Amino acid sequence: MDWRSLDEQYIVSSYKRIPIAIEKGEGNYLYDTNGKSYLDLFTGLAVNVLGHSHPRIVQALREQGERFLHISNVFLNKPAIRLAERLVANSISGKVFFTNSGAEATESAIKLIHKWTKNEGAGREGIVVLRNSFHGRTLGAVRLTRQAHVYQDFPQPAFPVYELDVEDTAGLRAICQEARPAAVLMEPVLGSGGVVPLTEAFLREVAAICEQEGMLFVMDEIQTGMGRTGKLFAYEHAGVTPDLILFAKGIGGGLPLGGVIAGPKLMNQFKPGDHGTTFAPSPLSAALGNVVLDELLNPAFIPHVEEVIAYLWSGLEALRTRLPDQLQSLRGKGLMVGIPLSSTPEEVSHLQQALLDEGILVDVTQKTIVRLLPPLTLTKADVDRFLAVFEEQLTARTGSKKEA
Repeated sequence: MDWRSLDEQYIVSSYKRIPIAIEKGEGNYLYDTNGKSYLDLFTGLAVNVLGHSHPRIVQALREQGERFLHISNVFLNKPAIRLAERLVANSISGKVFFTNSGAEATESAIKLIHKWTKNEGAGREGIVVLRNSFHGRTLGAVRLTRQAHVYQDFPQPAFPVYELDVEDTAGLRAICQEARPAAVLMEPVLGSGGVVPLTEAFLREVAAICEQEGMLFVMDEIQTGMGRTGKLFAYEHAGVTPDLILFAKGIGGGLPLGGVIAGPKLMNQFKPGDHGTTFAPSPLSAALGNVVLDELLNPAFIPHVEEVIAYLWSGLEALRTRLPDQLQSLRGKGLMVGIPLSSTPEEVSHLQQALLDEGILVDVTQKTIVRLLPPLTLTKADVDRFLAVFEEQLTARTGSKKEA
């Protein structure tokens, strides 16, 4: 069956498809309809943190599915209550508002910030975000996203947004002198903005400025959370305490789930009728979220992740030493890796396809940056396979350029 033609005929083309139809996933691998396997270093955009068809995920799907799938928010939802309790216990003191996605988490954050501004913000208005950041594709989230191709064709909600360069604390102080923003909202590692990690010193200084100025300090952990950087949330590396944490992607174990963890300043701002969603938190997604936390909070799990992180980065640094003209730098944190290439967008696209042909699935962001978002279950053997194929393809392209 020609799945590509059927996709083009019946599904709106809002994404550029990788031209393979997936039949199943198992462990760290995907399998297409022809039976070919692919090492998945993309994980559905950082979602499948435990890989594919994890036995405990499958078990939780079956057990919760046999009980009920949906009850709405008018009933007490035991899987969600348990999940919220555990998220709070392992982050900041507060309460959780659940959503179906990361974009909805951003919308919830915007509404919470505005409620706080109205009730307690002493005339403050607007949100400071980082240049080239990405926070979602719904209209409020698009207002915060600082990538022109995402927002330029759509209407913009009217609330003020202030744009700040990465690591520019002087710029933040200047914004605070000229205006009275309510919050600073940022990703600890810019994801689609180029896999740019914020330094721990910068995060600490931003948190201190927020405290001094009476602003809210908000961390968008939608992509960086759920163990991806070696800790449950990436802000933990800097030793800061956010007022609000956005989460999604990996928490649902492959099903749609997101939300915000609202600290003491924000946790009681929403009243009945202020905000809501029909589906979130899905009892099924919440049940899977509890399995994800079971694994991530297992004392033996994060040390494994840290070991694989060190092994991957060591291998990449060694590769960069061997191919300095191709790999001039490496970016990222933990298992969130950006590899800028000294190549044209067309050449990088061809490289991505060549890796796919060899059974390696990677992402490309900002046109020339290979992005790795592997499962946290990644093994050293997986790393070795990727590095060998990646070096082979880069070397072949370097040789072709020299011959030309």
